[in-house]
Amino acid sequence: MISINPKTEKTSLVHAMMLGSIAPRPIAFVSTIDKNGIPNLSPFSFFNAFGAKPPIVAFSPARRVRDNTIKHTLENVREIGEVVINMVNYAMVQQSSLASCEYPKGVNEFEKAGFTQLASEIVKPYRVRESPVQMECIVKEVIETGHEGGAGNLVICEIVLMHISETILDEHGMIDPQKIDLVARMGADWYCRASGSSVFKVEKPNLHLGVGVDRIPANFRFSKILSGNDLGILGNIHELPIEEEVSEMKNSPEFKEIILISDALHREEKLHYYIKNLIGEGKVIDAWKVILLSNS
Repeated sequence: MISINPKTEKTSLVHAMMLGSIAPRPIAFVSTIDKNGIPNLSPFSFFNAFGAKPPIVAFSPARRVRDNTIKHTLENVREIGEVVINMVNYAMVQQSSLASCEYPKGVNEFEKAGFTQLASEIVKPYRVRESPVQMECIVKEVIETGHEGGAGNLVICEIVLMHISETILDEHGMIDPQKIDLVARMGADWYCRASGSSVFKVEKPNLHLGVGVDRIPANFRFSKILSGNDLGILGNIHELPIEEEVSEMKNSPEFKEIILISDALHREEKLHYYIKNLIGEGKVIDAWKVILLSNS
């Protein structure tokens, strides 16, 4: 591995490596307004959520690395402590990228990028009509993390009103990841699309503790065939199958066939692949039965 010391390396390199590795990052498409009522619209990928009661989000308009200047968004935040954070989906990603151009102060990025200004209900800045989720926010605090080029300005906001398009909701009234079709920033010019086969589920342990990877016998825990994800799935079950259930696996034709293999190394390899296939089919308890039975 290479090692990078932020105190000795160029800021541009540190910045690039951070953006390439801390990814994908959600995009805050931030609408602000200055004291003269002129709108501004700009995307920021230093952004996330930090609480639900009160609902807190934060984004960071960093100081420009090349000349240490600040962005119009930050100027407006300091003048009018209100913002609208609009979420960016695939249908609007090219336009939102266009809005990131460094137009002179006073230029309306809504017009330049072809977006529709929509009046907010509580705050002064406009919403982006094309965005599937719009969050009206008041600015609670701005934290400067430094004064040199590349330093962040953490804008901490409280959501006072959310607007969610009904077109992105599922039958339960919750946001459907396939319908919202969000995009996120990677490093350099790269983005990713959070829909289709890119979206998958990982069941949360929540109130039930997983048995843990440490409960898997060493010959399977250090397998060259079972991946870390396979081990994580095995460790995430809440309790191991009981002895009577394990014994039932003896009648499995696949298990019987593997056990009859005379060569020990070949038999062990087949067992590992059998377990991996069971996990892939969602038969995690059966996979555990094979593990426990083969080590009994």
